[in-house]
Amino acid sequence: MVATLLTIMVVLLLLNFPMMIPLMAAPMVVLFLYFPNLDPMLLMKQFATGIEPYVLLAVPLFIFAADIMTTGKTSKRLLDFISSFIGHLRGGYAITTAAACTLFGAISGSTQATVVAIGTPMRERLLKVGYKDPTAIALIINSSDIALLVPPSIGMIMYGLVSGTSVGDLFIAGIVPGVIVFLLFAIYSVIYAKVADIPLTAKASWGERFRSFRKALLPLGFPIIIIGGIYAGIFSPTEAAGVSVLYAFVLEVLIYRSIHIKELPKIARSTGLVTSAVFVLVAGGQAFTWVISFARIPQMITEAVLGPEPSAIFVLLMVTLFFFIGCMFVDPIVVILVLTPIFYPAAMSAGIDPIHLGVVITFQAALGSATPPFGVDIFTASAVFNKPYLEVIKGTPPYIIMLVFVSFLLIFFEELSLILL
Repeated sequence: MVATLLTIMVVLLLLNFPMMIPLMAAPMVVLFLYFPNLDPMLLMKQFATGIEPYVLLAVPLFIFAADIMTTGKTSKRLLDFISSFIGHLRGGYAITTAAACTLFGAISGSTQATVVAIGTPMRERLLKVGYKDPTAIALIINSSDIALLVPPSIGMIMYGLVSGTSVGDLFIAGIVPGVIVFLLFAIYSVIYAKVADIPLTAKASWGERFRSFRKALLPLGFPIIIIGGIYAGIFSPTEAAGVSVLYAFVLEVLIYRSIHIKELPKIARSTGLVTSAVFVLVAGGQAFTWVISFARIPQMITEAVLGPEPSAIFVLLMVTLFFFIGCMFVDPIVVILVLTPIFYPAAMSAGIDPIHLGVVITFQAALGSATPPFGVDIFTASAVFNKPYLEVIKGTPPYIIMLVFVSFLLIFFEELSLILL
């Protein structure tokens, strides 16, 4: 049964079908072949059940807010503010890139939106001060993946949906790992700039810094409202998503006037296209999960891979390995939807905290998003910057090494995920 399921998915993917087709077709074929007497309407109901949870409303809302800000001036104001304070330091522009990606990730929750919003202007600045293109692109891609770790992470929303774990707690738990990644990237940027002899840039005056801070003050309110509101219990993650849309609208349409209100339908249409693709994947993932659970496939796989009584560390190592490899080839959302139900029961039996497991899984989704051969952010960067695949991945190894190092820290030190809870 497992072989049939995997064969159908692999064959359809090799035939170049979009991921939503094998995700939905494989469980349907398995159900008809191995359980012919089962009412097929039970499977059809699962497709609808997958997109019913209230928490899923946060996804289109956060995407819409990110689309509004990407079209407007939010990213530029954040970049100007950060670069005015640290742009003149050794490796300052690289640190600015990592910091801006972290901040914009705390606004959008999307790696691809961060690549577009921060990567486009920062690549030009990095090239101007002496960075080579592969190095600049690799920094942008990997820094953008911090968006999956810090709230409002769409990856964490998906894990919370599948596992039933509190999305608000997951958001808070991702902050420390996200900050650790940023600090490692910042340290590497300083060392690289010194070794590569990247020239220093002019230091901004305190007047320029004050003006850039004043311009960035309102955009900086995004993470404060989202994180602070959830942490203080003022609103849920879904309500925070609604607030972020309202805040983005007020900022870009009414205050900055960088977007005309007539442009909003076009932006909303773009959001709708992305959301529809995500929701089809979620619906297919729910059907897939139901079929494999009905057939007791998770128990068979975990017993074969993990053994009868695996330790917590061994389970986390296997989770890390499977999710890392999976996200190298398939969209992280799909991997989270498919693999989480398989490993979650074994992880709970081993005594692993579900919040900690969610952080480990989401971290692998972030790592896989920028890892060859098929990391989604690699292709996003290739399209945005109009650069060939090999040039885009050329500078990624140092960042992958750093992210793998943090992966092991998360496995062996649970406190890094739970310290803020």
